[in-house]
Amino acid sequence: MRPQRLHPAIRNRVRFLPNIPAGPLGRLIGRAVRQRLPEPKLPDGVLWGTVAGLPGGPVRLYVPAPGRPRTGGAVLWIHGGGLVSGSAVQDHRWAGRLCAELGTVVVSAEYRLAPEHPFPAPLDDCHAVWRWLLEHAADLGVDTGRVAVGGQSAGGGLAAALAQRLHDEGGTVPVAQWLFCPMLDDRTASDRALDAVRHPVWDNRSNRAGWTAYLGAEPGGPGGPGASPPPPYAVPARREDLAGLPPAWIGIGDADLFHRESCDFAARLRAAGVDTELDVMPGAPHGVETLAGDVPWVRAYIRRAERWLAERLAKG
Repeated sequence: MRPQRLHPAIRNRVRFLPNIPAGPLGRLIGRAVRQRLPEPKLPDGVLWGTVAGLPGGPVRLYVPAPGRPRTGGAVLWIHGGGLVSGSAVQDHRWAGRLCAELGTVVVSAEYRLAPEHPFPAPLDDCHAVWRWLLEHAADLGVDTGRVAVGGQSAGGGLAAALAQRLHDEGGTVPVAQWLFCPMLDDRTASDRALDAVRHPVWDNRSNRAGWTAYLGAEPGGPGGPGASPPPPYAVPARREDLAGLPPAWIGIGDADLFHRESCDFAARLRAAGVDTELDVMPGAPHGVETLAGDVPWVRAYIRRAERWLAERLAKG
């Protein structure tokens, strides 16, 4: 396989990382490992707990401690895992740090996973978390006009799909969509030429397995006479009319499998009149903000993303 060119600052850290497993055995192992991850220490000034009773499982709630700055905003955060793996526990530190640095409430969603629970179950679960957040906004000190949706990888794709669904439903919509290396387009998975490239962390074979599990069909359709494209909201990049969607920030590395689809989606959002910021990281692989968040070059990228989000939450 042809390796991707990685930035020198992170090359040795990610070069030999195994890919996220998306096959049946790999899913079982990956899920077991993630559920047993230790709870990392959160920054000072953050309180957290879980909220039960939602269809996807207990969500994680992070709030600034009494006496700490609060902006009145909130972020519904959605974890990654290729739609077949992952859990809110893996983003515990990320969500806590976001709460502390932006003074915002963070609700980290849990959702059911494919293939046991294909589309629309994961998106329905995120939608239920959104409804819960709006219903409890007053108790949390949150202004419902200052709530963003965000996520990483599969979570970024679900956040984009949720923004589209909420737009079409009317009512309260997110003030922003904050998308890190989002999984947006199943047609990438159908491009077999990409199988020959070694994309660290998440390659096209895993991508095809993830989309197949989620859609219940080979990705990249319709694929033949009489075949139907995926249903609405299943694949965010398949939506034809992007006008009126919330402002978007999309962060992607150019060594990421999702680089092309992210750039294409950003261009289409801009063409539709959506305020869109695209931040491309040279030589960065999938999930660089998690894998190398302590590297100065990556920290600067995260700070840019947080400044953008803080501005949108402030504007409401």
